Amino acid sequence: MAIIEGWLPPTRENYDLILKVWQISYPIIGSIQWLTSWYGMGKTSVTSRLNLPGRIGWLTMEAPGFLTLLYLMKVLPEQHGIDDLPWQNKVLAGLFVIHYSYRAVMFPYLQPSMSPVHIAVWLLGFSFQICNATCLGSWLAAYGPTTEAAWSSQSSILQFSSGILIFYLGLSGNFFHDEELRDIRRREAQRKSARNWSSRTATRARAWRSTTRFRRRDWSRYVLYPHYLCDWIE
Repeated sequence: MAIIEGWLPPTRENYDLILKVWQISYPIIGSIQWLTSWYGMGKTSVTSRLNLPGRIGWLTMEAPGFLTLLYLMKVLPEQHGIDDLPWQNKVLAGLFVIHYSYRAVMFPYLQPSMSPVHIAVWLLGFSFQICNATCLGSWLAAYGPTTEAAWSSQSSILQFSSGILIFYLGLSGNFFHDEELRDIRRREAQRKSARNWSSRTATRARAWRSTTRFRRRDWSRYVLYPHYLCDWIE
């Protein structure tokens, strides 16, 4: 059953169009951030009536990605007469779901707290998830290699296995550095509950000292956002 006739799931022609728009538009949209104000440590939350609660906003913004991919993996093969996809397609779809099961579902509920999400940020993230999952899901389900012979001409088992290894290294690094950041916030919350801070300035200074002290175990000595770096490695 189609959600949007001809578009979700997409026909081959519409898939090619979505992919082309995706390839052109999102690098441009991402580059626009260079023109905006810099926010220390990526803190971009603002006070607004259009804010959504942090956890709910994050979950509903991120989860449509893997749900869309699972939907396409179900319906597109049936539409194109594909009885059984190669194991490579299933593995790659599984890795995508594993990634977003953590990022979309587990992550917001593991966080000690989450800042509100502005509706504009939510819409941008939601559109990213739908477009990304539509492109990847359509390729995996019908419009990419769908036979063992097609995969053999594109990738060796060694190359494919190496990619899976890199994925899991990125996943474990991402989780580790996220947990490091969560630990910092837990420790800071404990300090705040145990002491009466003299001023807001003193609070920020001590928080920064605690951050630099506890983050020496991870990659933050080399890169500002090690959790994002590991996310990209995935």
